[in-house]
Amino acid sequence: MCGIVGYVGPRKARPLLLAGLEKLEYRGYDSAGISVLEEGRIDAVRAVGNLSALRSAITANGRDHDTRATALALAERPQPGTGIGHTRWATHGRVTEENAHPHFDTTDRIHIVVNGIVENYVSLKRRLQAEGAEFTSETDAEVIAHLVAHYDQGDLVGAVRRAYADLRGHYAFVAMTANEPGLLVGARKECPLIIGRGEGEQFIASAIPAFLRHTRHVQYIENDEIVVLRPDGVEFFTPDGMPLQREVVEIDWDAETAEKQGFETFMLKEIHEQADAVAETIGERAARGVGIDLGDLGPIDDERLRTLSRVVIVACGTSYHAGLIGRYAIEEFSRVPVEVEIASEYRYRNPVVGPGDLVIGISQSGETADTLAAMRTAKERGAHVLAVTNIMGSQATRDADAVLYTRAGLEIGVAATKTFVSQVAAMYLVALRLAEVRETMEPAVLKETISEVKRLPHRITEMFERDMGGVARVAESVCGADFFLYLGRHVGLPVALEGALKLKEISYIATDAYAAGEMKHGPIALLDQSTPVVVVATESPVLEKVISNIQEVRARGARVIAVASEGDEEIGQHADEVIEVPRTQWMLAPLLAVIPLQLLAYHIARRRGLNVDQPRNLAKTVTVE
Repeated sequence: MCGIVGYVGPRKARPLLLAGLEKLEYRGYDSAGISVLEEGRIDAVRAVGNLSALRSAITANGRDHDTRATALALAERPQPGTGIGHTRWATHGRVTEENAHPHFDTTDRIHIVVNGIVENYVSLKRRLQAEGAEFTSETDAEVIAHLVAHYDQGDLVGAVRRAYADLRGHYAFVAMTANEPGLLVGARKECPLIIGRGEGEQFIASAIPAFLRHTRHVQYIENDEIVVLRPDGVEFFTPDGMPLQREVVEIDWDAETAEKQGFETFMLKEIHEQADAVAETIGERAARGVGIDLGDLGPIDDERLRTLSRVVIVACGTSYHAGLIGRYAIEEFSRVPVEVEIASEYRYRNPVVGPGDLVIGISQSGETADTLAAMRTAKERGAHVLAVTNIMGSQATRDADAVLYTRAGLEIGVAATKTFVSQVAAMYLVALRLAEVRETMEPAVLKETISEVKRLPHRITEMFERDMGGVARVAESVCGADFFLYLGRHVGLPVALEGALKLKEISYIATDAYAAGEMKHGPIALLDQSTPVVVVATESPVLEKVISNIQEVRARGARVIAVASEGDEEIGQHADEVIEVPRTQWMLAPLLAVIPLQLLAYHIARRRGLNVDQPRNLAKTVTVE
């Protein structure tokens, strides 16, 4: 969820880049940097921390003259102002100045900023090192700078096109060169990138807020496109060099709307960011393809993973539901017994836990009081503790033996969406790493499952490229109901629980979620013709049982809304409404199936006129009991 900004034009670039990065701070970051072309060379400054640290670094290096008054920023220059800036949310590599962007090639001619993941960076890095490239960071992004430099023969546009053909992954990047002032070249592969058109100057950024103060005229960069910016204009090309036409659109946004990137609410924006969030979480951790790399987990090394006797997951709310999915995945893939505990209950028990156990505490904020207390209890009794969290430097990261970051970026909406799918993705990675170390999956099966995990961001993108209006139409037809029942079996049960929680949180409708096999033990008494019943019915070993439960519901006159795998014609014979999600390996389907349920809750709440970003009585982080 990094932030990119670039500028070419008559003004001094440095203050414009810093101002643009300030407008991208809402995305979350841990380091920042800028590169500016001055007097025939590119000057780069990078710093760990927030933008005040970057400004201090600029001042310390005698470059503060460019950051003073706006009048100076507006002064015309004999050469075009050219520069790029970046706020980094660490994915590959630690939070260090060396790993901050911009990155540059061995000769310091080519500078780049990148958002996303380069999946084939390992093979590219080996190839480039063999040809003399000297790498200075731990990141996958640096490979792009060296690759562009490798192909650059005085034509940056051609070099970017050739580099783009070699890259695999989910990314957007912008490149500049010391040899061609007044030129930026961008490329988009699924990660966001947008153009701001000015008079004699052009901007490029991850999001509109970065340049909204200077222009409201934008051009949208589509997937698989190369864009060339010069002060007098912008050109669009296909990767093979065919020119494209892109309409200039005038937007009428205020600052808050700009931060929402045109979406009506932060929650809807964050729902649409889930492909990026999952891609960032998976990232280089699955790059090998035949195994999973979780980084340095300190005392939780391979031997510890190989010999542990049990996994205990502690969490609250949405994170608890992610833990439930993790239980199914860990037990299925690695054959390790797993218990999932509500942290607020676990901390007040006298739990049987000790040196043979791995305790995983899941907390989006890393500050959830009950989860922290449960983690401390486990650690005091000799268990090793792994924190799964989204926030660097949070209390969970300091209390745990090791940390696995989910990398979802800043989430403003109170109801968790992209942070949930990132937690689920992280739990899949843990399950597959355990399976690899403990040799509980056939190598071919492990490889194929990892491939399917890597395809999940693309599957999410597929969903949003289709007509998701079907969910809105369903919401319109049931938004007046005063009670909903959600049902699921096996790994579909946590999805039902999370879907019901979303509806409760933002629509204030009484909702229950049950294991479908338990329906006849009570909840069936609640059903009548006015009851919408939402059933998670994706492909799985228990799908026939789920269909049987649907038939029981229909026999009582209730209306069934089923979330099913694409192409499942049988479900349509039993449900009143079917919402399809792309097919994937059945254990991975929950990550996709929850998204229509998020949207269903969203559209119902909006039709009831409610504030989905700030639902009543709820806080983003529960730091007290």
